[in-house]
Amino acid sequence: MALAALLATADLGLKAWAERALPGSPIEGGPLDLELAFNSGIAFSSAADAPAWTVTAVTGVITLAVAVALWRTAPAASRLWGGALAAILGGATANLIDRAPDGKVTDYLHTGWWPTFNLADVFIVCGGLLLVALSWRNDRPGSAKR
Repeated sequence: MALAALLATADLGLKAWAERALPGSPIEGGPLDLELAFNSGIAFSSAADAPAWTVTAVTGVITLAVAVALWRTAPAASRLWGGALAAILGGATANLIDRAPDGKVTDYLHTGWWPTFNLADVFIVCGGLLLVALSWRNDRPGSAKR
């Protein structure tokens, strides 16, 4: 849980910085630019037209489910499994906290060929990919070790 809190704090700090530093003045960085954007939807702006309270509630329920999974599996889980869940929880928590006041998530990483995203999104995706990889290895809590 401490790792999740650290990751959420890192993203929320970057979002606060982006809101102060980037409006109207993006920073070009080659393959990855810093450009302020706001997303009222979920991944790839899907559900952007849904009521903000619905998107916030659904993401809140999902975040709670990940927190419960982390809490329940942590004692028996490998460090990688726990780290993957912590990355997902940290990213989801940061996006939920950011979304709560106005229904929008602050994005600041821009490639030009992919929708603008934030560090919390990176944590969620990388954590999810790691869970899939660990599942293929039979490295999940309660699995039999060979």
